Amino acid sequence: MVPPVLLFGYRRPIHLARSWKALAGNQEAKNTELHVFLDGPKGNEDASAVLETREEAKRITGFKNIDYYFAEKNKGLSRSILDGVNLISKKECSWIVLEDDLVVGKHFLNYMHEAIAVYKNHPAVASIHGYVYPTDHALPTTFFLKGADCWGWATWRSAWNKFEPDGRKLLEQLKRRNLEKAFDFGGAASFTAMLKDQIEGKNDSWAVRWHASAFMASLFTLYPGKSLVHNIGLDATGTHCEPSTQYQTQLCQQRIAVQAQPVVESPEGRTAFVSFFRGLSNKKKRKWFSSIFSKSVNHALV
Repeated sequence: MVPPVLLFGYRRPIHLARSWKALAGNQEAKNTELHVFLDGPKGNEDASAVLETREEAKRITGFKNIDYYFAEKNKGLSRSILDGVNLISKKECSWIVLEDDLVVGKHFLNYMHEAIAVYKNHPAVASIHGYVYPTDHALPTTFFLKGADCWGWATWRSAWNKFEPDGRKLLEQLKRRNLEKAFDFGGAASFTAMLKDQIEGKNDSWAVRWHASAFMASLFTLYPGKSLVHNIGLDATGTHCEPSTQYQTQLCQQRIAVQAQPVVESPEGRTAFVSFFRGLSNKKKRKWFSSIFSKSVNHALV
């Protein structure tokens, strides 16, 4: 079975166009079912942009089949993602998730398909990720880190069933097991603070709860050594996110071979991520983690 792709969007037709066209450029697209989830308008202020985005979605071609899910009212990104993934999980064993501000390389689907095939039955693997942070450190062709991620990812029903929507429960587990520092990459990242903000209603991040759910279940995510995903949404066109080049990567257009390897955390990968996180501006670090991992660049949630 070829895993379907879930593509989420809201009100940016130009971004959506770039996203679906890049995905359609993958050779595997013609055999792939695409599910397009577009959030509804919040009011008159964004009704026109939402309509334009839906018109762009209707222009999508190059896939085996396309199903559309247009929300009547605005759900916000978190509910939109969770509702869409939960719906597809009832009828599919595995799937791939993208958002409309993510442009993929031409071998993205090949990498995802190979990795899903290799690891779908491994009980310690939560997901497959297509994006990797820009770092000067040398990375393996593919590597594992504990937890989960949110910029171009794939998972399967058995792993997604471990998603815990209650942030308070996740935070209590982290504290009880004294894992806050490990969860924050030795203090380099701000994921615990972000989880607290989610509990307090300061953000509505599904992604930090997905990361925490996988982390607390001792599950791992496979990353590529070179990024197959590029985020085009950090351009001041979204909501609650300042423009930034800190997360821009060189989009890999070469095939990345996936071979079975032990499902253990990569020392090289963890060192590279810690170095990247520590290199972010301390003044804006928490704000950036909240906006990036909340994926609020495209929805008004935080």
